[in-house]
Amino acid sequence: MNAICSSIKLIPSNLSNLGSLRNYAFKSDLKIKWTKPEKIACFRPEKSGDLEGMPDIDKSRYPLQFKNCKELENADENVKRLFSLQFHRRSQHTNVYINDMMDQVRRHPMDKGSMEARIARWTGAIRSLQIQMDVHPRNKKAKVNLKELIEKRNKHLKYLRNWDYRRFEWLLENLQIAYKPVPSEYERVSRKGSLTKLTQIYCDNVVQERLDTYREQLQEEQPKFLEEKINTLEFLQQEQKDCGVEVTITQEDIDKVKEKLKVLLEEKAKKAEDLE
Repeated sequence: MNAICSSIKLIPSNLSNLGSLRNYAFKSDLKIKWTKPEKIACFRPEKSGDLEGMPDIDKSRYPLQFKNCKELENADENVKRLFSLQFHRRSQHTNVYINDMMDQVRRHPMDKGSMEARIARWTGAIRSLQIQMDVHPRNKKAKVNLKELIEKRNKHLKYLRNWDYRRFEWLLENLQIAYKPVPSEYERVSRKGSLTKLTQIYCDNVVQERLDTYREQLQEEQPKFLEEKINTLEFLQQEQKDCGVEVTITQEDIDKVKEKLKVLLEEKAKKAEDLE
């Protein structure tokens, strides 16, 4: 017991304050604030790339199974209304919308298996499920189906982009889709990493501001420097002539500096007039 007490006495007293020094020891005084961005679900239109949602289908239209029914053409108005989408399930509205989407890109009236037709079919189903998720956000089955459809569509869009880029662009334009591939390098959003980047941006801006200020200062002093240069060149030229040595400073060199000074003064006077 005495040995333990003696070993404790050997610990310096200033080490007991290390815990308090470590907290907030490197707190920055820079006015940089970071707020955690709102997390957007992967099935939302902002992430999936759908530029428009599913519109309201005209309820006077007929479901697909009655689309070309000749008996309904001469039927009573009440019968037509009973067979219309007004008295059918929402799934029938979705099927009509999917068929409209496929009609925009299909190669022929019976086309259902081409790359364009399949992507159009998945796009219609995705937008229908997105509306359903807004109404029932806890529907896990619909959420899983929606995520699978988005991943399947992105996979085929990637293949079409490598296979036929012109058709890929045409398809995106007709279906109102923005292609958003998976990033090659995933970086998790964290407070430390974001503050590091914001601090680097802040430091770069400070350096650039000081460089701009120093550049303006040099530009203000440039006429005075050119005047001193002209006087120095004229003095050296006269000294070389008086000493009888080879004259290395010609009148052309002096005239070039004078012309530069003249242009600089004109630009400065023009800027002053513009500011007034």
